[in-house]
Amino acid sequence: MPELPEVETVVRELRAGGLSGRVITRARAFWKPMIAPLTPAAFAARLKGRRVQSIQRRAKYIVITLSNGATLLIHLRMTGQLSLTREGAPRDRHQHIVLRLDDGRELRYRDTRKFGRWILTRAPDRILGRLGPEPLSRHFEQKEFISQLRARRRQLKPLLLDQAFLAGIGNIYADEALWDARLHPGRVASTLTATEARRLHGAIRRVLLRGIRNMGTTLGHGQSNFQRPGGKRGQNQAGLNVFRRTGLPCLRCGKPICRVIIGQRSTHFCAACQPAAG
Repeated sequence: MPELPEVETVVRELRAGGLSGRVITRARAFWKPMIAPLTPAAFAARLKGRRVQSIQRRAKYIVITLSNGATLLIHLRMTGQLSLTREGAPRDRHQHIVLRLDDGRELRYRDTRKFGRWILTRAPDRILGRLGPEPLSRHFEQKEFISQLRARRRQLKPLLLDQAFLAGIGNIYADEALWDARLHPGRVASTLTATEARRLHGAIRRVLLRGIRNMGTTLGHGQSNFQRPGGKRGQNQAGLNVFRRTGLPCLRCGKPICRVIIGQRSTHFCAACQPAAG
C-alpha cells in the first residue's frame, strides 16, 4: 500500500505535471463502488467544468481542491495509480476513473484490486479531521509525541500504524523507523524511556524524508506495484534496512533479520539490535 512518501511523491509529480489550474471537461467512472455513494452520472455532473485549484497530501490521502468549493479525496489503498495521459490513448481495463482536462490530457486512475476510493465532499474535515498529526509537520513536536507515546499501553508496531495516532505511516516505514531507533516492534509504548522515545521521533522523520527523496518504494516488478505518475518506479527499495529482508544479515550488526506477525501484520526486525526488553 502506498504510504506517506509514495503519496507525497504522486502529489509533487502531479503538481509538476501541471494538473493545478486545469479544468475538468468530462469525468467518467467505470467502477461504481469506487465513488460510492455517488452514481457515475452524479460524479460526472459534479466534476464537469470544475477547475483544480490545489493538490495536497494529508496522511495517505491525495487532496484535490476544486473551484466549486468541493474537495476530491483520493485514497490509493493497495494498488491505486494515477497518470496524466494524452486524450484518446487506449484505456487499460484496470483504469476505472478518467478525468478529461482542458489541455488535451486525461488524469487516469488505475487500480487492479479496486480497493481505492474517490470521495467528493464539501466537508473534507469529517474524514481528515479524524487523522493524527503529520510526522513531517513543524507541529509534530518531540515533547508532545513523547507524552502521547508513553501514555499508550499498545505495542509499538500497531500503534505506529494507527492513523488516528500518527498519520501516513504503514508497514514499510514503521519497520524501518523501529530498526533505526533500535526498538523492538512488540515493545509496549508506555515502557519506553524518554531517550528511546526521542530516538523514535527522529527515526520516523528520517525514514519518511529518505523515502520522499528516493521518490517512494516500489516492491516487486508487477504492474500493480507502486508507480509514479510518469510510470517510473520509486527508488527507496534499494535503501531499505530491514523491511522484507528476512534471513539476510542486519546491515548494522550482521545477525539475521527476523520476521514475525504483530497485530496481524508482517513485521521485520533484528533481534540483536532491537531487543524485546528495554
